Amino acid sequence: MSEPSLLVVVAAVVERQGRFLVSQRAAGAHLGDYWEFPGGKQEPGESLTDALRREMREELDVEIDVDDELDCVEHAYADRIVRLHFFGCRLTGEPHPQLEQAVRWVTRRELRQLQFPPADAALVAKLTETAAP
Repeated sequence: MSEPSLLVVVAAVVERQGRFLVSQRAAGAHLGDYWEFPGGKQEPGESLTDALRREMREELDVEIDVDDELDCVEHAYADRIVRLHFFGCRLTGEPHPQLEQAVRWVTRRELRQLQFPPADAALVAKLTETAAP
């Protein structure tokens, strides 16, 4: 049995007026129907921030300003290991979904009610620890 492959993934944590931008994974994809902070895989030769800017253009047709890295987690799924880099980001326009994915702006409290991939659990917990029940 071969070793699971390592995927380096970047995600944008965008908060505006007390709400976070989240998108829903496609039904047939790995972890389909889960909600996530938008982003995707880093391509060979790309910096993390360049990968995040490209992914946001491809998925949401929006430009972003990338701030500091908020967290980095590594999570082993059955078939892959994901190293996920979360960056605080600011949009320079309005998101327009390009992949027919659902996109929502949700409060900290609502973050707790959505189903996120296991790799996102620690960040969601950190973002929602100050939210009222």
